[in-house]
This record gives sequence, structure tokens and C-alpha cells, in this order.
Amino acid sequence: MSAAEDVPGLVTLHVWRIRRTGLPGALRRMALHPWSLRRLPGVRFAKLLGTGTGTGFGPADADLTRWAALVAWDSPAAAAGFDASPVGRSWARLAHASARVELRPLTSRGEWSGRRPFGEPSGGRVTGPVLALTRARLRARRAATFWRAIPPVAAALHTAPGLLARFGVGEAPLGWQGTVSVWRDPADLVAFAYRHPEHRAAITRTPTEGWYAEELFARFAVHDVVGDRTVLGWTAGDDPQTARGHA
Repeated sequence: MSAAEDVPGLVTLHVWRIRRTGLPGALRRMALHPWSLRRLPGVRFAKLLGTGTGTGFGPADADLTRWAALVAWDSPAAAAGFDASPVGRSWARLAHASARVELRPLTSRGEWSGRRPFGEPSGGRVTGPVLALTRARLRARRAATFWRAIPPVAAALHTAPGLLARFGVGEAPLGWQGTVSVWRDPADLVAFAYRHPEHRAAITRTPTEGWYAEELFARFAVHDVVGDRTVLGWTAGDDPQTARGHA
């Protein structure tokens, strides 16, 4: 296995909540920061992302007061420098609330921008929260059928047992779609992904419908959640101790 395909030492998800008056500043950062983020020491893969409510896809679902960055690092030591970096400081000045989720890759299938950003994770037993990341680049001619198929799945996800948080992510309002969901434990994630009828139906349709030009599904152990969990859409009333996972 080449060094480029080694499993990252750590993956971090940074999420910022801004006021609507800060939208021009957020859009400016989204235009200027991708290159700077990828050039930070120890970064293997990085994406700046817009977010949505997770109830659907497209411009109507966009949440213009929440923005995110997903970063795969060489090591935890490299990741520790993010907050002091120009990119981290710039978003911190704009945000009135933020959260950082520290993750260890468990499984990863597919590609993102032609790369395998999380290498070949070795899995392992997990006894705490897990995060699922889905990401796809839609084929333009199949997008309409995809959007019609999503509402039942989104509604089912909202009420799924063990769901702690969920929101949509994307590199653009149309065509680049993804979801982030956090689950109390791996069993809850598996139960929804493979046993819930709406989600199983969507999985079955995927190869025949040809929705995606590129897709990725990854699962991570949640090692820690630092900051304001409400920025992640964390379900009210959940035990704060479930914010920390262990493998």
C-alpha cells in the first residue's frame, strides 16, 4: 500500500454556525480557503462544505448559517494545529458557535474527486457513537428521479432509533450531495442502513437508476465532540456522555 493510501491518523469535521449578516464573509471564505486548507501541514485531503437540514436536497434545503470543513490528517499532532491556522482563525472570527468532531476511519467505499480520501481503513470493534458520511456526484440526467426518491428516506432517518444528529453537506447547491449522521452505536446505524424498508429500497434502486457519477460511503468511530453540539443538530435530551466514543 502506498503512503498516499495509508489510513489517515485522524479525520476531523469542523462545523461553524454564523449569523445571516455573516453570509458574504462565509461565501468569500468558501471561494478563497479551499487551496489554503489543502496546503496546511499534515493535510491529506480536505473539503469546505455547505450544509443543509438533511430533510431533502437542492437549494431549498440549504442552511446558509452553517458551514463545515472535513479534513483527513497525517496525525493527531497535525490536526491539533487547525485552530491556530489562518483558515481556522478566520472561521472562528466569523462564527458565533462551532463544534469539532474527531473521527477514526472504520470503513470507506468509493471515491471523492477521484481520490480515496480515507485510504483502506482496517475497521475494528467500536462500542460508542459512530458517524456515517455519504457523498455523491449526481448525473444531471438522473437528478430529478433521485430527488423524488429521497423524501421517504429523509423522513425515515429523522425518526430512526439511535440517531443523535444529522445534516446535509455539499460542495455546491446542486449535483454534489451528501449526508452526515451520528448514531449512538454501530447497531443502530446498521439497523437503519440495511433493515429499514425505505432505505433498503433506495439502495436497491441505486445500481439500476444510475444516479451517481461518483459516490462514497464512509463510517467512523467518534472519538470526541468538542464545542456546541447543537451546531451539529444534536437531538435534544441525549446524554452528553454519548458525545464521546471509544473503540
